[in-house]
Amino acid sequence: MREAYIVSSVRTPGCRRAKGAFAQTRPEELLSHILKAAVDKINIPAGDIDDVMVGCAFPEAEQGLNLGRIAVQMAGFPDDVCGATVNRFCSSGLEAIALSALKIKAGWADVAMGAGCESMSIVPMGGNLPRPHPEWAKKQPDVYISMGITAENVANRYKISREDQDKFAVLSNQKAAAAQEAKKFTEIVPTPATRYKMQADGTYLKDSFMQDFDDGVRKDTTLEGLAKLRPAFSALGSVTAGNSSQTTDGAAATVLMSEEALKRYNVKPLARIVTYTAAGCRADEMGVGPKYAIPKALKLAGLKISDLGVYELNEAFASQALHCIRELGIDVNLCNLTGGAIALGHPLGCTGAKLMATLVRNLHESGAKYGCESMCIGGGMGAAMIIEKC
Repeated sequence: MREAYIVSSVRTPGCRRAKGAFAQTRPEELLSHILKAAVDKINIPAGDIDDVMVGCAFPEAEQGLNLGRIAVQMAGFPDDVCGATVNRFCSSGLEAIALSALKIKAGWADVAMGAGCESMSIVPMGGNLPRPHPEWAKKQPDVYISMGITAENVANRYKISREDQDKFAVLSNQKAAAAQEAKKFTEIVPTPATRYKMQADGTYLKDSFMQDFDDGVRKDTTLEGLAKLRPAFSALGSVTAGNSSQTTDGAAATVLMSEEALKRYNVKPLARIVTYTAAGCRADEMGVGPKYAIPKALKLAGLKISDLGVYELNEAFASQALHCIRELGIDVNLCNLTGGAIALGHPLGCTGAKLMATLVRNLHESGAKYGCESMCIGGGMGAAMIIEKC
């Protein structure tokens, strides 16, 4: 089987749902911009891309009608460049990268893209018209359970205290704020944003501006401030808006090549895809998924936990991230070096692709050889990909 290499991995900023810079920007515009930016970064003909996989957790309405194909066309790629939309909820973007890598490994493609996109401002969590199966919902309601309740379940079952969750959240914001100050987020591509302003005559004027930073980082977050927040999902719970991931809008894209393509285009690889896997767990504690997916990925790769030098472990909730870190014996200092989703946001179908751009950058800056990205997934799954720095 051939090797698949990452040659470009970039993202838009992550901006707060409803209140952030992208609240009125259509998802197709975010995605098409970042697809083009990912290709422009390595200066290859867009027409040479064999296929584009795009992760999206709720592919409907403005994100529907095969977002993957529409965005490819809006990006100005030739008609013979194909696109598809992939859904594995929170790991959709990572799944898209994995599928593109598999095509290269199998010899079905030489250049492929894996991307992700989600506008949580425009398409709400759960979609516009959720329709659970009535009989199945009675038999197995946990399949449709609120993600916040799963976070409470993890906190209760595995003894993750409110104080520890809040401390973790403070650290996430501190790391993200420090990274912004040091201008470390080099994977961000400045992205056009749209807003509509009402005029004196009652009509709306479409205005555009450039957004170049994650606008949800709360650098002044303190433990005392978080302690004042009420539980968000259970009256007697410990999971709050402050120790949960932010709902955000954004897009990200990764270009992958075979070794033959690297030589053809004279492109320097950033990382090699080592392995990817998904693992199932109980739906009512979906946040523990990484503790099953990471060991499974390590076994496939023939590696040990001590071989991994940097992690992007998605912070859907502080409770589940902390539990997975503790259960696996991961050094917390190797996790989310520039902050996680509590500070930077979790744009659902985009996050898997977004974190890859961050992981590649952190892998090179840290000097580590192997890096791991892992996600928990609604419905009771975890996913993990291991990459090797080139």
